[in-house]
Amino acid sequence: MNDATAAHDARTDSRGPRHHRRGAGCCPRSSPVRQLRATLSLLVLFLATSTTAFGHPMKQPDIKPNPTPRKRYEITLTIEGAPGLFDAVTGVVDYKVTNDRCVPLTPISGATLAPEKRIPVELTRLNDGTYKGSFYADALLDEDYYGMGICHWGVVGASAELRVGKVDFSPAIFMSEILAGRPVTRYFAKRSYLHADVERVDIGNPSRADFQQDAHDTFAITLRAEETAP
Repeated sequence: MNDATAAHDARTDSRGPRHHRRGAGCCPRSSPVRQLRATLSLLVLFLATSTTAFGHPMKQPDIKPNPTPRKRYEITLTIEGAPGLFDAVTGVVDYKVTNDRCVPLTPISGATLAPEKRIPVELTRLNDGTYKGSFYADALLDEDYYGMGICHWGVVGASAELRVGKVDFSPAIFMSEILAGRPVTRYFAKRSYLHADVERVDIGNPSRADFQQDAHDTFAITLRAEETAP
């Protein structure tokens, strides 16, 4: 065998079809797909047989309403300059457990996922541009869900959903802003209202100046909330 023939054979062996390499009698290599399937199988088995998170049972908490809520807030929504009426105006309040030490760590990631709850708020129309509703900051009952101490609920914030066509205009106000007595105004392009044939959520902008030369072609939605007597 001359040098050219040897070089040719070496290239053929190193780059030839897999069934040619298996003919040497050695065990075949595992393909990447086969390795991935094996890894996923082990992961599924682990998740299926693991019922605890670092020694604590993992379960969905049985979230109950507070039978005697006291912290009532009245929320007011004001619309200024919209091109027309809205098909529906609704509200929601988002709650979350504030002390995550009452929640066990999750398997694998080790992260703490505090329970969350969303409660709808009915907004009553007073006139074309004003809606009002109310919610309780203590609407959910604090309980020991995981045997790690009482979980305390708090309000993250409230948001409104003003529907027209396929668009939801969705301003929001956080609890820190509510406690500070600070209203929140979001600005929206009138063009977004007039082109409502595409499904989307429009959260607006905090300033009219964000629209630059189209700043005059906008409308505003303001949310404010204050604590009132139950």
